Amino acid sequence: MIVAGIMSGTSADGIDVALVRITGSGEYPRIRCLALESFKFPKQLRTHLLAAMEGAPQTTADLAQMHWRLGELYADAVIATLQRHPQLHVSLIGCHGQTVYHQGQPMKYLGKPMRCTWQLGEPAVIAARTDLPVVSDFRPADIAVGGQGAPLVPIFDYICFRHARRHRVLQNLGGIGNCTVIPANATPQQVFAFDTGPGNMLIDACMQQLFSKPYDRNGSVARSGKVLQPVIDHHLREDFFLAPPPKSAGREQYGRHYADSFIAECRRHRARTQDIVATATALTADSICLACEKFLKPRLTSAPTDFVLSGGGTENSTLLTMLRERLLPLRYKISLSDDFGVPSQSKEAAAFALLAWLTWRQRTGNLPTATGAARPAILGKITHA
Repeated sequence: MIVAGIMSGTSADGIDVALVRITGSGEYPRIRCLALESFKFPKQLRTHLLAAMEGAPQTTADLAQMHWRLGELYADAVIATLQRHPQLHVSLIGCHGQTVYHQGQPMKYLGKPMRCTWQLGEPAVIAARTDLPVVSDFRPADIAVGGQGAPLVPIFDYICFRHARRHRVLQNLGGIGNCTVIPANATPQQVFAFDTGPGNMLIDACMQQLFSKPYDRNGSVARSGKVLQPVIDHHLREDFFLAPPPKSAGREQYGRHYADSFIAECRRHRARTQDIVATATALTADSICLACEKFLKPRLTSAPTDFVLSGGGTENSTLLTMLRERLLPLRYKISLSDDFGVPSQSKEAAAFALLAWLTWRQRTGNLPTATGAARPAILGKITHA
């Protein structure tokens, strides 16, 4: 079966559509990424999306219209992808949707502690326009059984990257950084995963505010700046970085308000604009290194470790250089997911193609050791054409 996986992440910069062939009837299928297409969000829509994700006041009409407009855009993206690859016959679509709010830890609402999550993008529109069934809304089923609803990519990582004699750490550099840890010869119950903190999100926010550019192309601005280590040290003492897994994060923690505070703190150290971007980049690298030292090193012993990078941050050579320098003492072998046959830019979209396939076959898709759920769950809701 060929499945189209749709992903638009916390950076809210656009839509990735991965076409993935999934075969096999055994315990774990075989997965092959066939194609990836990417589509930018219209500028005005992205502005509205970011405002909603940052908690700006919205009317119910605004959110309803955004939900349906995203459904149209996801459908457009799938249709365009299929037109570019007419030889590939897709049977199913998996759509993650656009997260506008994610609360992985319980908070009181009207006197009752609860977790919640919300992804926009009407699947009925996608199904009607593509004439294909759509699996969507993956996270709530995990939350309903006590999980954080994230991360959900670890089942994909386990199937694609597990190894009998080597530990594997899959570090995604998206808007939020997250890692999946697969010990050598691990069972699914031995896999654990968590968010490491800001990935590209803080860097992008600094570039937008200070340079009016969407991101730091190839890390060139950060490369010209000086890292303010006192700022890094201060932020790494925050509760999130020190809390043990499972844990998840989003714009609620590392969005515009965090960026405003970060920039102001750097200014108090008389930072130049390029120093602020360099420091934001170093915070991403240092938070990942802290997670490795604190949560991975004690558990990954007696076998070599592959540290496999994916996501948009792999295009930032300064960030990659910082990671290599900081991880050198751990003697991890650093590589890209491309080296294992999984294009780094398409991994998350491909993961939701797999999750859709699992749901379609009535198989569970979460790993409780990654999300904190009480039990495995079949994820998502199916909308028929």
